[in-house]
Amino acid sequence: MNQDVIEGKWKQIRGEVKKWWGQLTDDDLDTVAGNKDKLIGKLQERYGYAREKAEEEVERRLGEYKAAQRDFVQPAGSRGSR
Repeated sequence: MNQDVIEGKWKQIRGEVKKWWGQLTDDDLDTVAGNKDKLIGKLQERYGYAREKAEEEVERRLGEYKAAQRDFVQPAGSRGSR
């Protein structure tokens, strides 16, 4: 998920981020404001992750989120009309 998508969907993703990483405060999430690099930095700060580990966590979680959204929203033509 690229930076523009994260920033554009931050309000939807924010709740999931809070579930994934409960040690992040509301102030942390306000500071992140959809910026992936800031999220990585906050994970390093709160969880003591190395940068690489934080990047992997963010990519994995956002990938799972994106896949779940794709599975949830099906194109109108694929709903099996008979």
